Amino acid sequence: MTHIRVRIGALGLALLTGFAAPPALAAEDPAAAPTVEEQRLDRAAPQEILDRSGFATVAPEFARSLGRARSYAQAERVAERQGARLWQRAVDRAQGRGPAGGDLSRDDDRPLYWARLGMTREVRQWQPEFGLTEAQRAKLLAALERTSRGQDTIRYPHSKGVKRILVTGFDPFTLDRDVRISNPSGATALALDGTVIRTADGPARVETAVFPVRWQDFAEGTVERTLRPHLPGLDLFTTVSQGRVGRIDIERTNGAWRGGFPDNENVSRTETVPVNDPASQPQWTSTTLPYKDIVAASTGRFPVYDNTSVTEIPAGGTAPVVRPEGPTAGSTARAGGGGDYLSNEIAYRATLLRDRLGLGDSLPGGHVHTPVLQFGAGNTDPASGKVTDPQFVQNRLDIIAQVRSILSVAADATD
Repeated sequence: MTHIRVRIGALGLALLTGFAAPPALAAEDPAAAPTVEEQRLDRAAPQEILDRSGFATVAPEFARSLGRARSYAQAERVAERQGARLWQRAVDRAQGRGPAGGDLSRDDDRPLYWARLGMTREVRQWQPEFGLTEAQRAKLLAALERTSRGQDTIRYPHSKGVKRILVTGFDPFTLDRDVRISNPSGATALALDGTVIRTADGPARVETAVFPVRWQDFAEGTVERTLRPHLPGLDLFTTVSQGRVGRIDIERTNGAWRGGFPDNENVSRTETVPVNDPASQPQWTSTTLPYKDIVAASTGRFPVYDNTSVTEIPAGGTAPVVRPEGPTAGSTARAGGGGDYLSNEIAYRATLLRDRLGLGDSLPGGHVHTPVLQFGAGNTDPASGKVTDPQFVQNRLDIIAQVRSILSVAADATD
């Protein structure tokens, strides 16, 4: 993902109630308005994706459960339970467990994305008889976001001989260009969650989570809240996103700058990455992944690069300059190797957290940019194209397999 953002604001997500609120009441409640992301849900392609995966029933079933809640506490339990169930259902489908629910390829990450939006829209429109404050609705939405993204189910075995690897992915994005789009990083997260990779030093357990493409969610600390409890116990972590066409990049340096590309809510942010304690905030952070080993290994069909380029304003300067070999002393960030969008930002936040926890010298971690997931020849026009095709599926499967191989190489290199 060369650019990305997230949001769980005070007006939060939306679920669904089995009983429609009176139109006048829904119109008077500002929380009832669907988000930009949710408004895309009724387009033909998202509906087809839901129908062909069996996930079209998720939001209606959730709405019925929510409609039976007779208190806020009950509603909160419904949101947490149903969100976790959606995540597990998506993981199971991706890993070949249970019914496929339709003819859409099991490796597809899009059913999870669109089903979640159906649920959040239901929450946003819900008008229970017992009343719901704006803050309570926001908490329901936050609970649903957290649980349906696997962010609170990261757990490792206590066995001493098992390594611990954490991988993150993203939602689809640039949906106004092509609403059919899939994100291979999200598909990778679903395919790898809870799996074991065999390394030269024994097994490694992989746990994963997915993040939204919304600037505000990142500003509100979703990355740090998810990763902080786990980083001290890890052997390896990598954030993953979709990057450039036809190549994989191990991003050497991450920059503290947001470049303004619109997120999934069509919101732009151009500013220094907002973090806690900005007075001690560095302009740059660096990967500690074993990039030399990864680049040298044969991991799959896509070439893998050690990407050292950044864009900076040199010390004493005023104009941005591209630096192919990395930042110079005292410079101000304008783009990391991964750009100036949410791909760069998640890498910056994760590695800054690593360093602030005192793990910079001991914990390998950084960012992997996958190739852009492309549709097959003859299926590239969003207006007339199909939601899937054999080459599209094969490209995604190849990316997933290569990320898994990269993790294996990285784990071996850090023994």
